[in-house]
Amino acid sequence: MNALSRRLALTLAAGAITGIAASALGQGKTLKEQIVGTWTFVSAYDVHADGTETDRWGPNAKGVFMFDRDGRFVQMISRSDIAPFAAKRVDQGTPAEYKAVMVNVVASFGTYTVNEAERTVTTTVEGSLFPNLVGVAQKRRVVSLSASELKYSNPVTTMGTTAEATWRRAAPQN
Repeated sequence: MNALSRRLALTLAAGAITGIAASALGQGKTLKEQIVGTWTFVSAYDVHADGTETDRWGPNAKGVFMFDRDGRFVQMISRSDIAPFAAKRVDQGTPAEYKAVMVNVVASFGTYTVNEAERTVTTTVEGSLFPNLVGVAQKRRVVSLSASELKYSNPVTTMGTTAEATWRRAAPQN
């Protein structure tokens, strides 16, 4: 092997080692470090006690789940087919219009903690469209997490079901 071949082989080997080390470092992030950022809603299925699944949110639902580095979160999911209020004012909706919002939108904010060993994220609600959630801690088990996708299971929803949710990262992590 001549000197040029040895240098090329050493350069390739160093590059491979650097790539492996960088990959290992990325995988070494904590669960909390990995979830920080903005996630957009992909899907969520309510799993009933008998094992049947329903898609409460319907086609083209929209949502966002944001986790900041300081332990705060905001979550909102909305069906896409909620009819606009006839009066065009939020304070003049009919009982049916208000009910449609309450049944087809979820929105809350508060704090969150991460249990690395259990792979869970627990949100504690400080404010919500559904006031019964204020003060409630909701534990979600992280099923899978990659740079671009978060899947979790919420074992106890307000509907009395288990939710299996999928979110896609909206913006790169800093």
